[in-house]
Amino acid sequence: MIRASILPPVTNAPSSSASPALSRPHAWALALTATLTMAVSYVDRQALAALAPTVSKVFDLSDTQYGWLVSAFSVAYLAGAPFAGWLVDHLGARRGLLGAVVAWSLVAAAHALAPSFTGLLILRVALGLTESPSFPGAAQTIQRVLPPADRARGFGFLFTGSSLGAIVAPQLAPFLEKTWGLRIAFLGTALVGLLWVPLWLLFAWRSPAREVLDAAHAPSANRPRARSVLTHPAVLRATLAIMASAPATGFLLNWASKYLAAGHGIPQAKVGPYLIIPLVLFDAGAILFGHFASVRGRARVGGAPDRPLFAIGIALHVMLALTAFGRTPVESMVLGGLGLAGGGGVFAMLTADMLTRVPPSIASAASGVCAAAQSLALIVASPVLGRLIDITGGYRIPFLAVGAWVLPGCIAWLLWSPPPLHEERASA
Repeated sequence: MIRASILPPVTNAPSSSASPALSRPHAWALALTATLTMAVSYVDRQALAALAPTVSKVFDLSDTQYGWLVSAFSVAYLAGAPFAGWLVDHLGARRGLLGAVVAWSLVAAAHALAPSFTGLLILRVALGLTESPSFPGAAQTIQRVLPPADRARGFGFLFTGSSLGAIVAPQLAPFLEKTWGLRIAFLGTALVGLLWVPLWLLFAWRSPAREVLDAAHAPSANRPRARSVLTHPAVLRATLAIMASAPATGFLLNWASKYLAAGHGIPQAKVGPYLIIPLVLFDAGAILFGHFASVRGRARVGGAPDRPLFAIGIALHVMLALTAFGRTPVESMVLGGLGLAGGGGVFAMLTADMLTRVPPSIASAASGVCAAAQSLALIVASPVLGRLIDITGGYRIPFLAVGAWVLPGCIAWLLWSPPPLHEERASA
């Protein structure tokens, strides 16, 4: 192992401005704690998916109504993410992430009081709004604390946070529901956020992390306007690939519990171990693709995107279409997991690539736009997929549809000539 003492210090700002030094262990501690932010957010948002069979029975929901619950969160996330990115760029991730986690934990706990489908719908909107700073804040943390050469690797780890939360939710929520009932299950999963707070206070509230995370990269008067963020070529290019990939990844994450129950007769209380398979493979894909993108990036001249590696990610991602053709629940989850591995790699690489091509002062705003694009894709896809399941009575056609949807946008990302690297990366 390379000793930290011989590594260069990590700085949060371009070399043209003075900034406090951050040791590599402290930088990675912050990056991994930001990853846990994503894990906490996914425990809260995926609790509904983990409890879907019981929630559908208790509230007498059709698959179409369940699809609207999934979309309600996404609609709110879409509306909130760009503003949340702008807010985190101004406040800094240190305060922004803390406030967001506390707020969405309270909303997630309030799910225990939902009286009806309408109540659940309102709470899903509130949860989407309060969780919208999660990815912009975590992405800004990675951008500010890690040097450019480590960022693809850092984003690979960041995306494992979502699957870690999605692993915890189907283990914890059904156990709590079986033992104490549906309302305690929602309350118990919401309390997970409180475990994150001490870690963030430990690593983010002491110097020099406090100065690094709070530092403004540019005076407010000089910050780019919202339109310039939305129309930045790097942001548009990333958004295109995200909208192609998100429906496939989101479909498996949000519907796997219902699919296993309907397609393989697995009781809700026993779906958790099966759901671990695709989520672990998602983690492996995000980490490995992020690692190799970092390693191979050092050898590329001029910051050209790693198109061969991205193409491998696309090929794996499309395999998600085969999920419903598995003969056993394990086989289905392995096929879906290979698709998620490619999806994790796609997300890690396109995010790292985009953030090397935009000014650091708009890192959160650009990440918020990408998060909004993901939500927009899910808003459109979830009710359509739910309706398709109601009409066909099965999952094969929906899985084939989301698998095919991956290809056009991701191939366009490969063919799109990207803008040049931002000068910070070019001079690093």
